[in-house]
Amino acid sequence: MPPTHAHFNGSVNLADTESVMLEITSRVPSGLRRLPDGETGDRDNWILFQLQKFMQWPSLTTAQLGDGGQGDYERPPQLQLADGVDPAEMTWPNLGYADAYLASYQTFLALRERGVVPAEVRFQVEYPTPMASIGAYIVPDQQATLLPSYQKAMFADLDRVLAAIPPDEVAVQWDVAVEFGVLEEAFGPGGAQAYHMIVAALVRCVDQVPAEVPAGLHLCYGDYAHTHFKQPESLALQVRVLNAVAAAASRPVSFVSFTVPQYQRDEAYFAPLAELADLGIELNFALVPYHPAEQAAGTTDDQVRLIDAALASSPGGLRDWGVCTECGMGRVDRADVPALLDLHRTIIAAD
Repeated sequence: MPPTHAHFNGSVNLADTESVMLEITSRVPSGLRRLPDGETGDRDNWILFQLQKFMQWPSLTTAQLGDGGQGDYERPPQLQLADGVDPAEMTWPNLGYADAYLASYQTFLALRERGVVPAEVRFQVEYPTPMASIGAYIVPDQQATLLPSYQKAMFADLDRVLAAIPPDEVAVQWDVAVEFGVLEEAFGPGGAQAYHMIVAALVRCVDQVPAEVPAGLHLCYGDYAHTHFKQPESLALQVRVLNAVAAAASRPVSFVSFTVPQYQRDEAYFAPLAELADLGIELNFALVPYHPAEQAAGTTDDQVRLIDAALASSPGGLRDWGVCTECGMGRVDRADVPALLDLHRTIIAAD
């Protein structure tokens, strides 16, 4: 079964929200279910947005300098509680997501009123999991102490968004990247002993979204310089995590995006999809390559065939699915964004 729709993981390297929405709707006129605001401006480098707020907050102080959050996966700044701050009374700054999304929603409404955004398309908001910023920027021995209060602040920020936007107009995506870095032991010790903790944390994120609002998971292996912190060996871990979260959550997981390296065309990579539980989740696969000129001819056709073959063997059987990029498009050269958006449409039309 060919891909039927396009999914966007969030960030798009364009000037502003209106530019993002105009470009997506004009270049992907069919198969569009949700529309992000592009995470432009201060949010253009994912959780660096949070680091900037942390470093200005008097309750935190720098324990170890890194590369300012701009370098590789190994040396982010590390922060800790400032002297005299009681962790039981820790508060956090305005995280800023609700402010940005409520402003972008007004642009979404204006474009919908002009007929640019189709009436059935939802406004999509993306949040990093609470573990992402805490795991990246807080010293290890204080992460467990500070995670609950930060999670509370993030959930309150999301609640502001969901209180202001009608439930039939919005969708929420949780970006799951740091968790795979831990599970794959790319960021230090973790692995199997962290699995149940991570699944429980992701369930809390999914359950924070009201049942009438679609809630999705972006399963990510990182995108600094369009490289992963570790190349996934197969879809096995992503399928295992998704099955576990969906089974434990009190509400459905509505959609998911899977990481697929652009060179990947081995049957063994896609075979774990046969273990995907029949849970009615909208599936999206990263078949839109950041560097199409570097992809071997026929790769996308092979990927489509292998996905369909694996799904046909799964409990849910063959079903429709969509395409996306591996991560967002926030780190794509701005001049390349239009062609990359066109490629979404081309892959859907070609198949």
